Amino acid sequence: MKKIILYYLLSFWLVADDNRSNALLNETSPYLQQHRHNPVNWYPWGKESLEKAKKENKLIFLSIGYSTCHWCHVMEEESFTDEKIANILNKHFVSIKVDKEEYPHIDKKYQQRYMQVHTKRGGWPLSVFMSPKEEVFHLATYIPKEQGYGSKGLENILPSFVILQKDKKAFSKTIEEHRHKEKNTTHKMHVNTKLMQKVLKEIEAQYDSKNGGFSKRPKFPEASKIELLLNISKLHDNKQAFNMAEKTLEKMAKSGIYDQIGGGFFRYTTDTQWQIPHFEKMLYTNGELISVYVKLYEMTGNKLYKKVVDESIAQMEKNYMKNAVYLSASDADSDGEEGGYFIYEYSEVKDALKQKGWKSVEIEECLAYMGIEEDGNIDGDFSHTHITSEQVPKGVEALKLYLKKVSSKRTFPFVDKKIITSWNAMMIKALFSASKIQSTYLTLAEKRLDALLRLMYKEESLYHQTLLGKLPTQKALLEDYAFLIDALLAGYSRTYNERYLQLCVTLAKDVIEKLYRNKRWYLSNDGIQAYADFDDKYYTSALSKMLENLVSLGALENNLAFTDIVKETLHRHGGGF
Repeated sequence: MKKIILYYLLSFWLVADDNRSNALLNETSPYLQQHRHNPVNWYPWGKESLEKAKKENKLIFLSIGYSTCHWCHVMEEESFTDEKIANILNKHFVSIKVDKEEYPHIDKKYQQRYMQVHTKRGGWPLSVFMSPKEEVFHLATYIPKEQGYGSKGLENILPSFVILQKDKKAFSKTIEEHRHKEKNTTHKMHVNTKLMQKVLKEIEAQYDSKNGGFSKRPKFPEASKIELLLNISKLHDNKQAFNMAEKTLEKMAKSGIYDQIGGGFFRYTTDTQWQIPHFEKMLYTNGELISVYVKLYEMTGNKLYKKVVDESIAQMEKNYMKNAVYLSASDADSDGEEGGYFIYEYSEVKDALKQKGWKSVEIEECLAYMGIEEDGNIDGDFSHTHITSEQVPKGVEALKLYLKKVSSKRTFPFVDKKIITSWNAMMIKALFSASKIQSTYLTLAEKRLDALLRLMYKEESLYHQTLLGKLPTQKALLEDYAFLIDALLAGYSRTYNERYLQLCVTLAKDVIEKLYRNKRWYLSNDGIQAYADFDDKYYTSALSKMLENLVSLGALENNLAFTDIVKETLHRHGGGF
């Protein structure tokens, strides 16, 4: 201990004569300040450091500790003041310092991953090595400078990691092996196999094995059910769950429930094949489905699913966004005709394309591919577009552009200018989710979230809905709290903006005070005794989303009060925890 104290007194004394510093110089954390004059070019945690790693294709070295940590000081004295080690780190790594007392949630995240991989608790300093894309490939605690006592030293492992990154195949294999260890441990610790099998059997009994989906007609997307299947698939490598989810999402992406020309999903179809929609578009339908398609794209890499994400977001921005917030829905009718904006007549399209110089063979191939039929498929001679083949004709994109121009000359369906907090939150969460596959969506998500909060969260009171241009007066419902907290958590996971997490906690405490009484949840606080339940036919149950939020906040904040409420709720509803 005396050695450590003397070392820091000496370091402090010599600082005046050492003009060298790194990006920690202006940080307020005492722990980060202790490293501000290391020859290692430390960066604080944040977007800048993570983007730097991606841009420069450098490995990430994340070092987590705290100001009174003995072995953190030892590792600094041995390695982080050593010029040789510093040169390797500075040349090939982006080195990030995190104070675990400043960011306990970041520490918890990687301590959990350490335990999953090593099946024992970690500690400090925690040393995390990641790819430029933040994929963990090595986890350790204290690492000595030199090899000894059965442990490789930093001067050995750092060069080996640099060499490993250059071998793309070996590097990818190492990352995948690491991910496999985490996944296997996770499902053993958290997934109740019997319960999962029971849920799967119930869903399979409803499942349409020919067309996808979980009913005959009318047929709703049921995004929450699909997301559950994907989660089960990821946690337990369950092919049965994955196949049901992917078949449903693929069928929907190619069918009439999806607007093949303008993008975005209609609310439901009246047939079993997803072909004949009720042409109403809802913000909540698209918000929830975008998030699910992001997840499926991450799992498969199938460009069809990213196309759906991009087109759906573009549609919501074009026709449902005003003053930086989202409007609630559009009607099915256009000039008094249901679906009139979205349907096309075969001979009119064919003649127009001929006049543009298209060859007959090209026209027939493209119209057949898009499901525009001579006898129509929806209303008399009119056809509603859907994809009919795996083979994509060359002229399809040009045909879509033409059909867009045709529709643009029509009257767009009436748009309800109601702004609903919960539905906006679903769409904002979708943007945060989509930012994982396209970074430009992150800034958009932050802008839309800020605009929603300015409008619907005033003087520490959350509101449910208002009309465009009007101030809100209706106080929030359970669903507004649930989905807004969910969006904030999604934003926090993408940005680590502390303001998002703090607002989550504030809103959680507020909703518990107002809507949780006698161990029972209510949908509102306006005197209407409406109990919350788990029904999620049309969109995710506000109650299930609220419980999911409380589990997340309980872990992030180490707050047992939140998880106790989850236990009480599940017990009342006949579940376990």
